Amino acid sequence: MKCPACGYSESKVLDSRPADGSIRRRRECLGCQRRFTTYERIEETPVMVIKKDGSRQLFDRNKIRDGIMHACQKRPVSYEEIEGLVKEVESAVQEAQVNEISSAKIGEMIMEGLKGIDEVAYVRFASVYRRFKDINTFMSELESLLQEQKKGDD
Repeated sequence: MKCPACGYSESKVLDSRPADGSIRRRRECLGCQRRFTTYERIEETPVMVIKKDGSRQLFDRNKIRDGIMHACQKRPVSYEEIEGLVKEVESAVQEAQVNEISSAKIGEMIMEGLKGIDEVAYVRFASVYRRFKDINTFMSELESLLQEQKKGDD
């Protein structure tokens, strides 16, 4: 590991600890004794997302977060809950151990997670994701949500 100050290529690790899916290491350069921090992540197999139009893109957790944040705008949903759902979806995609996954499957995972966090955010996400064509399909989704809620109350 090269020192960011002097460029010397050897350092010693002073401290290691887990940090959000990575390992945080506090290091000291053996050349100039300056201390610096590095983060190590496990290299994951890139996953391609198959879009509705058949095109393919690399899986991007930032797109997932942006979509969830947009649905949760002006709702009482904490950043920790949003980030938790992003990590949940990302983990599920990685654990599936596939090279490709459909955007439909990812969307369903997000909707399932939002349903448990905030129903309004769920409906917002579903309305964009499922592209409700008219008020009847929108009402149908709301009615199914109410049915599920009644089953949970019984």
